[in-house]
Amino acid sequence: MSVLVNKDSKIIVQGFTGKEGSFHAGQMIEYGTNIVGGVTPGKGGQDHLGKPVFNSVQESVIKVGADTSIIFVPPRFAADAIMEAAEAGIKVIICITEGIPVQDMVKVKAYIEKFDCRLVGPNCPGVMTPDEAKVGIMPGFIHRKGRIGIVSRSGTLTYEAVDQVTKAGMGQSTCIGIGGDPIVGTTTKDAVELLMNDPDTDGIIMIGEIGGSMEANAARWIKEHGTKPVVGFIAGQTAPKGRTMGHAGAIIGGSEDTAEAKMKIMAECGIHVVNSPAEIGITMKNALNA
Repeated sequence: MSVLVNKDSKIIVQGFTGKEGSFHAGQMIEYGTNIVGGVTPGKGGQDHLGKPVFNSVQESVIKVGADTSIIFVPPRFAADAIMEAAEAGIKVIICITEGIPVQDMVKVKAYIEKFDCRLVGPNCPGVMTPDEAKVGIMPGFIHRKGRIGIVSRSGTLTYEAVDQVTKAGMGQSTCIGIGGDPIVGTTTKDAVELLMNDPDTDGIIMIGEIGGSMEANAARWIKEHGTKPVVGFIAGQTAPKGRTMGHAGAIIGGSEDTAEAKMKIMAECGIHVVNSPAEIGITMKNALNA
């Protein structure tokens, strides 16, 4: 079993023929991901990278049974792309696009609630189930099949955690990059819950950032419902208050938004908190063997 994506997922690429879509679709196909086609309005009927191009997501669902979409559409069109995918019946929507206006995401979040779908992102590296499906922009070669689930707001720190877990001989079940924007489709708690309920995941690494309450919410859920060891890290320990750091969601507002406050809450909830990303792998290994 895997979380969100696997070898049987029928994946389409929205923004398929654009520069970013073409490059990353090529990488995903090379990895062995089951890409069944792509969507670029006005270019339907063509072939691209050996896959069919459709004019709409609805057409891809009807003709090739698409159930998962990855979005590489410019920010001003991305909200419509997400809503189109939800309306067409896509079950897992992964939006890589960075810079979508917050107001657009407020509209998207409310709109897709009426559909049976899950949005991951935006502004995220995607979702990876090693040896089955790479649905995103992460480097495939650092991943190894295993039983550690990873949830992260940061793309680069996801890769750091993956590399450490791989080098420690544990491997990953599924890695979920939830994105660094203020409004995301899947929260830290949502992703942790998916992995906690996955029988093929033995431990979870949770990487957060300053800003917002997602990590605190996840930690409190783990305290009540957790059945597996969780290792946690919060980026931004030296960030000044009131300044956005890298990600649009990484701005300190309330008292629980600081790295120090989040780390304290996580520790109080039974999470193995590390002060440096360099400690993630060994701490996870020790927690599993405890």
